[in-house]
Amino acid sequence: MKNTMLHKGYTARIEYSEADECFVGHIAGIRDIVGFHGDSVSELREAFAEAVDDYLETCERLGRTPQKPYSGKVLLRIDPLLHAQAATVAEAQGQSLNAWTQELMRKAVTLA
Repeated sequence: MKNTMLHKGYTARIEYSEADECFVGHIAGIRDIVGFHGDSVSELREAFAEAVDDYLETCERLGRTPQKPYSGKVLLRIDPLLHAQAATVAEAQGQSLNAWTQELMRKAVTLA
């Protein structure tokens, strides 16, 4: 994936700030706002690790469960005909719709 970093199961979304002339990152997929920045990739990677570690330590100190980026549940609203067609293809391939969709998603993110 482009413009992301990973640390302890958390993903950072990375952008370049022209105004600040540095890289800026935020932990993606959680409601809490956790940001960090760095002038180089190595500084950014270190700042991200520190931000995640600090977030986890702060949650522990406050007796609060840290938010997890994603639960693994995806709820989609799709056209009923597409739903039926996908279920039929999955069944024909001997898979559940869930397993079939997961396989397609894994292939799609690998290509990204």
